[in-house]
Amino acid sequence: MEKSLQIHLSDEEADPDRLHEMTEYLRQDLLQLDVDDVTPLSSGDVPPDARAMGVVEIGALLVSLGQSATVLRQVVVTVHNWWSRCRESRPSMRLTMDGDVLEISEATPDQVANAFELFITRHSAVEA
Repeated sequence: MEKSLQIHLSDEEADPDRLHEMTEYLRQDLLQLDVDDVTPLSSGDVPPDARAMGVVEIGALLVSLGQSATVLRQVVVTVHNWWSRCRESRPSMRLTMDGDVLEISEATPDQVANAFELFITRHSAVEA
């Protein structure tokens, strides 16, 4: 069964264009990995009379991990590295996988690294 990871970014300091730009940088980094796909998430149901296929939620990505047991670690390390490069303002993040949610906001780099490692461990134990 294919696994997927949802990533939601938010930054109260950034305007929507800046958040979209930051999300796109992360998306490009993730596409360099051995993932099946990285797509913007839609913000839910589209009204019946709307012409759009779906409204993209700014700051939200869906990472299709495929069957690889090691790709989750690669993705999380890439997200962590991307977050570390955000020097002006570090966005809050919410990662969701199989109903498990990891939220990061106002954390030190060591706290973020520890939280990511625990998230990876929880999902690696499920696959084992």
